[in-house]
Amino acid sequence: MTTFVLVSGGHTGGWVWQEVSARLRAAGAQVYEATLTGMGDRRHLAGPDTDLETHIQDLVNLLDTIPAPEGVVLVGHCYGIHPVLGAADRRPERVARIVHLDAGLPQDGDVALALAPDQAIRDRLAAREAGEAPNGHEWLADPPSAAEPERWGGTAGLSEAALDRLVRHAAPQPLGTLTQPLRLTHADALAALPTTGIFCTANGSGIAQVELVVATGLPRFLALAEPWVGFFELDTGHWPMLSVPDELAGVLLRAAADEGHRVTAERREGPTNERPFILDVATVPNVTDRPSTGGVERTERTTTYFPETHTSTSTSRPVPPPSPAIVFVHGGPLPADTRPTPRDWPLFTGYGRYAASLGAVGVTVDHRLHGLTDYARAAEDVVAAVERVRADPRVDGERVALWFFSGGGLLLADWLAAPPPWLRCVAATYPVLAPIPGWSLVEPRFRPAARIAGAGPLPIVLTRVGRERPEIAATVEEFLTAAEGSGARVEVIDVPLAHHGFDAFDHAADPEAVEQARRAVERAARSVLAALTASPGDRPS
Repeated sequence: MTTFVLVSGGHTGGWVWQEVSARLRAAGAQVYEATLTGMGDRRHLAGPDTDLETHIQDLVNLLDTIPAPEGVVLVGHCYGIHPVLGAADRRPERVARIVHLDAGLPQDGDVALALAPDQAIRDRLAAREAGEAPNGHEWLADPPSAAEPERWGGTAGLSEAALDRLVRHAAPQPLGTLTQPLRLTHADALAALPTTGIFCTANGSGIAQVELVVATGLPRFLALAEPWVGFFELDTGHWPMLSVPDELAGVLLRAAADEGHRVTAERREGPTNERPFILDVATVPNVTDRPSTGGVERTERTTTYFPETHTSTSTSRPVPPPSPAIVFVHGGPLPADTRPTPRDWPLFTGYGRYAASLGAVGVTVDHRLHGLTDYARAAEDVVAAVERVRADPRVDGERVALWFFSGGGLLLADWLAAPPPWLRCVAATYPVLAPIPGWSLVEPRFRPAARIAGAGPLPIVLTRVGRERPEIAATVEEFLTAAEGSGARVEVIDVPLAHHGFDAFDHAADPEAVEQARRAVERAARSVLAALTASPGDRPS
């Protein structure tokens, strides 16, 4: 018999699982709805010292008393995944499977406060924790109201009655549960436990997003491609136990039976952030003591690679004319703690140096695209980088190109809508050109296909890979269809044997595919440079 322990998100208790539990029991399962200290009908038991460890111990005590010889399926929804992981870390032998229900992947040292859905809420909670906003119960975080759907993590799919029930039964949450770091001491045992992720797609996430991050090859994401990890999607919002209890119960039973979509990682030599650039590029001199002499220069968010004409330290040599610039915009979303940051990946240092070797100024940007709601902030970072580059006297501010990659492709939209006269070309390599399934939280403004009618004669260089994931390939076709209808000037460079991220060299790749990749990068660069150096009269009107 399958045994479930259901742990709900913030401000709620076991009551929230009522309909799901009934359906699971009807299917023959044993079900325990955990109500943690301070939540639901146990709210009177909380005090100022109630913290995450309190909730972890609540679950450990429950696990120690449950008669389940084959282990339990531990389900953590939203905040509930923190105590779930903490309890599984202490009692891995009692756990048959961990289910992340529209929940993150907290690691050792993470705090649940980081899961708060907007910065204003995080600031409010932090102020209370610091004692800067006393209200007589400084150790409690008030539950959201019905008028604050973002604080509930989204209320899509909830009926008016269900939302009223959620708000009516919500309890203040002890702040210590949100601010105390999660401590995991048996990470290897925890990582080896069968795991299921259930995405609520109306909340802005889905399996396609998992496939995108796994494709980076970064070790932290490769764990999602292990054979004992499966995924499901539910077409609803953040509270599926209230909006679609039948469907959720069915998915939980399937998860317990080890069903679910498996994500596979392509065999490559290493993660994207470690593999070298596909081309051999001559070294550009390092940062000099005199910024006016060129070389490689860093600011907080940009690294600039100057061509050889700007790297001389001789005071007798004539000042060279300003050079055109190419600004490279990496993809995402990527976690804020990704190290090294993208501009220091060999891939992007390679692009920057390659641009300099061709006589242009290459600029790589670290923008803050860390989540699906960060596109506006990332767009501001790119604008700031471009403004800084154009203000440099060594740069011809009237000849600038922007080159986008992967999920950064959505940032192309603003530049297509109203391209400034100094923007001579845009390029996109294996781009995402429309929000893929599960990316509903992306602002509508970031859909290049919907903005291309404003591009006019702006040259667009698009590198399309033949082995792209279907959901991304569909966005490229949508874009090209819109481009054809608007008469936009698009050069498509097809790379039939290439996959997403092909420009990071993989020694295990087929030699023919490597040669195709090199030719594609060289052709794209030539096209961008031609657009940068063309006279204004060469640009069609």
